[in-house]
Amino acid sequence: MLLLLLKLLSHWGIKVPAAFGYSSTRMLLAAITTLLITIFLGPNFIRKLYELKTGQSIRVEDCPVLIELHQKKKDTPSMGGILILFSMLVSLLLWMDLSSGITWLLALTTVWLGLIGGYDDYLKMKHKNSKGLRGKRKLGLQLLLGLVAGLWVLWPQTAPTVKETVQIEGRSDLVTKSLTSQEYMGRYYLPFKKAPFFILGGAGLIAGVLFTMFVVAGSSNAVNLTDGLDGLAAGTVGLAAGVLALFAFLSNNIEFSRYLNILYLEGSGEVAVYLCAMVGACLGFLWYNGHPAQVFMGDIGSLTLGGILGVAAVLLRREFLFAIVGGIFVAEALSVILQVGSYKYRNKKRIFLCSPLHHHFEYKGWPETKVVLRFWIVGLILAMIGVISLKFQ
Repeated sequence: MLLLLLKLLSHWGIKVPAAFGYSSTRMLLAAITTLLITIFLGPNFIRKLYELKTGQSIRVEDCPVLIELHQKKKDTPSMGGILILFSMLVSLLLWMDLSSGITWLLALTTVWLGLIGGYDDYLKMKHKNSKGLRGKRKLGLQLLLGLVAGLWVLWPQTAPTVKETVQIEGRSDLVTKSLTSQEYMGRYYLPFKKAPFFILGGAGLIAGVLFTMFVVAGSSNAVNLTDGLDGLAAGTVGLAAGVLALFAFLSNNIEFSRYLNILYLEGSGEVAVYLCAMVGACLGFLWYNGHPAQVFMGDIGSLTLGGILGVAAVLLRREFLFAIVGGIFVAEALSVILQVGSYKYRNKKRIFLCSPLHHHFEYKGWPETKVVLRFWIVGLILAMIGVISLKFQ
């Protein structure tokens, strides 16, 4: 909306500082907007959630020790993710380019996963003993979004302009060449490595779309699993979003992308703006979600934030980088997969005292605040490794 307003004012002959059109400026404005909205609307919003009795029962049947540890949380309202998503969508309308396809793909991701997570929370709230939306149905809807994202990247009419810096044999200088949508979709990059790790083409692009579906659905569910302690998900999501926002900002500049030897993605500044809005929203939410939490984000928040990160990583072709900077999410998801597999195929033997991983450390006697703080520290280290990979490649 801001860019449309600037064009209108320029048409009327009114001079406006050019800085307002820069993605860097809009990134900061988006973060400030979501931060202020979540902080100032938080008290009334939380009060309303209390009135609606949105508190959820703590499901820890396999870890009875946690029943006592989390007893005080049973009446804490959930669905606080509504406030996060509302602030992000307001920021999207205010500061992002509404003529960009990337903007609308991110908006679709937010609304689609928000509806899935919201309905899941509603079922749990309405039926206290309910597990919410069936797992297979939820996964199917997440995979459908991943399919849309994969086809959007692959389809020539919707794929953005992409350029790659390459070294041509016989020449000492680097050359920038444009990529087709199929070439863009088929390239996968590893951190600390200049050239693509592998390139898919032809029928192999079907595998690329399937991988995109896996990344989007996997990241959505991994963040959902991480959301189990006060402030844990909000803090780690903010760190991962900040790193991806930096990559998106640099990918939006032809000179930066050439110098750092990363893909130039026209319009990726909109990804950076939205991820900065996410960082601001997570910081504002932490104001009330830090221990002892006054509100939980619920599935409507965690499923959606994870899915947005996954879609952003796909757009930037930085899926493997996201696996590093979002290493906390990967560890949480793997702990559940390994625990379930071990219980099923090793005669009901468990690897962890309790899963997801953060509950394992709680079960060992770590205070909740210590678990969260140490997970944040690990998340920060992983974020720094992700940033360092820009120069060491």
